[in-house]
Amino acid sequence: MAVLANTRHEKFAQAVAAGASATEAYAQAGYKGDRTAASRLSTNVNIIRRIDEIRNRMSEKAEWNAADRLAALKRITDAAEKDDPRVAVSAISEANKMQGSHAPAKHQHSGHIASVDVTKLKGMSNEELDLLERALVQIGLVDGDTPGEGGEAV
Repeated sequence: MAVLANTRHEKFAQAVAAGASATEAYAQAGYKGDRTAASRLSTNVNIIRRIDEIRNRMSEKAEWNAADRLAALKRITDAAEKDDPRVAVSAISEANKMQGSHAPAKHQHSGHIASVDVTKLKGMSNEELDLLERALVQIGLVDGDTPGEGGEAV
């Protein structure tokens, strides 16, 4: 599929493919309106196909770049193995990180770790939930929503 004829639709598809929500992509494409219109646009068959195409191309490009990086690390390892083993070990370590073959870093937490029984939140109104969120943000337990994010589905 080629670039969409409607430039706003193309901008919308590119933004969604890059990770934006439908509402964010709608605004980035130059539209003004509500979330319903953004949601409706995100169900357009041609736009869905274009988003898939863009994501596939991005994925192929990322895979190729990763393969190139691994090949370069292999060449570095081979060249440095005899002269400077530390460089070879460093290259192997980097390749392991790229491929997910390394132990995750351990983090030790001190102090109280808060937990919440979310079933107790079911009966709360949106206003009560907003007040709770603001209080949790104030005391530093959560970061809060980014503007326009409210947590609702698009």
